[in-house]
Amino acid sequence: MDALIVIDVQNDFCPGGALAVTGGDRVIPRINAAMDRFDATVLTQDWHPQDHSSFADVAGAAPFSTVPMPYGPQTLWPRHCVQGTAGAAFHPDLRTDADIILRKGMRVGIDSYSAFFENDRTTATGLAGYLRDRGVTAVTLTGLATDYCVAWSALDAARLGFAATVDMAACRAIDLDGSLDRAVAEMRAAGVTLEG
Repeated sequence: MDALIVIDVQNDFCPGGALAVTGGDRVIPRINAAMDRFDATVLTQDWHPQDHSSFADVAGAAPFSTVPMPYGPQTLWPRHCVQGTAGAAFHPDLRTDADIILRKGMRVGIDSYSAFFENDRTTATGLAGYLRDRGVTAVTLTGLATDYCVAWSALDAARLGFAATVDMAACRAIDLDGSLDRAVAEMRAAGVTLEG
């Protein structure tokens, strides 16, 4: 069985949002059209508390700077996808008739880019177990942003033994200091199929 994993197509990551990805809303028609072709559909939703440690204003540092955390280097982001806000809501044009909605980044002290693990790379979200219980062996990833949450999810999917594909035409990147090229190289090296 194949699953479509739609990463963080939320208002704050789309034009006009707090952490807008250029052209972020342009992926929506392709994602919506793809949903019916898969055995299962998963939507992820960045869902941060007000005082999340990845927020630059909480850390008292400049947005897009990097600070050390117990789990490794952490990019500091503008405040975004705060629980219950309009910015955290899915984009209104996105189909939300998914099998499961997985919220991530909910713990104050750790970020969660991947749909499978928090950024310590060991604390599981439970998604792998859900997919295995459904008989899913292959996943296709779409959404925002290619070089962070999509790439981390794809790398973890491959590491966990799923056949992982990223539909690049249904993703958009932040591309912070060459992060897109690095993510593409890492995904290819890990055996993730890049198409579209």
